[in-house]
Amino acid sequence: MTAWFFERMHSFGDADAIVFDGRSHSYAQLLELTGQWKTFLDARQVRPGQVVALEGAGSVEACAGLLALIDRGAVVVPLTRLPPAKRSEFLDIAEVEAVITVDALGGRHRFEATGHTAGHDLYGRLRAARTPGLVLFSSGTTGRSKATVLDFAKVLGKYGEARKPQRTLGFLNLDHIGGINTLLHTLSQGGALVTIDDRTPDTVCAAIAAHRIQVLPTTPTFLNMLLISRAYTRHDLSTLRLITYGTEPMPLGVLQRLDATLPGVRLKQTYGLSELGILSTRSRDNDSLWVKLGGEGFDYRIRDGILWIRSGMAMLGYLNAPAPWPPDNR
Repeated sequence: MTAWFFERMHSFGDADAIVFDGRSHSYAQLLELTGQWKTFLDARQVRPGQVVALEGAGSVEACAGLLALIDRGAVVVPLTRLPPAKRSEFLDIAEVEAVITVDALGGRHRFEATGHTAGHDLYGRLRAARTPGLVLFSSGTTGRSKATVLDFAKVLGKYGEARKPQRTLGFLNLDHIGGINTLLHTLSQGGALVTIDDRTPDTVCAAIAAHRIQVLPTTPTFLNMLLISRAYTRHDLSTLRLITYGTEPMPLGVLQRLDATLPGVRLKQTYGLSELGILSTRSRDNDSLWVKLGGEGFDYRIRDGILWIRSGMAMLGYLNAPAPWPPDNR
């Protein structure tokens, strides 16, 4: 169910796949590194259906580890640096059976079995279907973080046939649906993903200039910081063609100032949820907040003032909360 994704990556050969810490890694090199990760997983007897936390930023090692776990058929719980109490909470909620910690700069990774057994019914469904899984946590800003369980084969199925490859900045981390989407979309198209540790306006603009980045997926908060800092005046952003923004509301004033400041760049609002994936969207104009939802694999309607969305990659459910689906699931 996932073999097609790796076969497509093989076809991209020596093209840039991941740029990390200023060094480019081709698709051939990324797949070789993924093979080394498979050997690592073999030695630790990581099995299909096992729940494995992958701790680390968006380094080439972390990306290769994620790909190897998908290929293994594991259930992946991507995590970034967390306070000890929050980390312990997430490992407990997800019933994590093993933790792999990636050293971003040195490339080393450590394996630790937790001694726990993951017996949640949602994991049982993934194992019965013989498909890899993905667990993502919400931010918890409105209460306790919810753990969303997705079928990774369905997530990959969203990316269809290869189109024009582009060089994209990996702004969001792999523990966020936007970060997963950026990685998989870029690799499925034969593009290059440029990852950075520091996300200040100057470091982002410097990366755009140094690596000829064409697409910047980011947040309204960062774009407001970019305008305030005027970092765009200190770096060459001439290769930038598209800025996508989401994860939070965009103030109209910020959008209009951004349009005036970067007139040659297309601005596109995105919409997505961990529970449903990233929907295709179409913005009316650069300086307008109007957005149209849709695209293959998604359907929506507005009923009694509530937006209802049907998604082909919708979550199986929450590990620690009731699923919010309506009784008729329509």
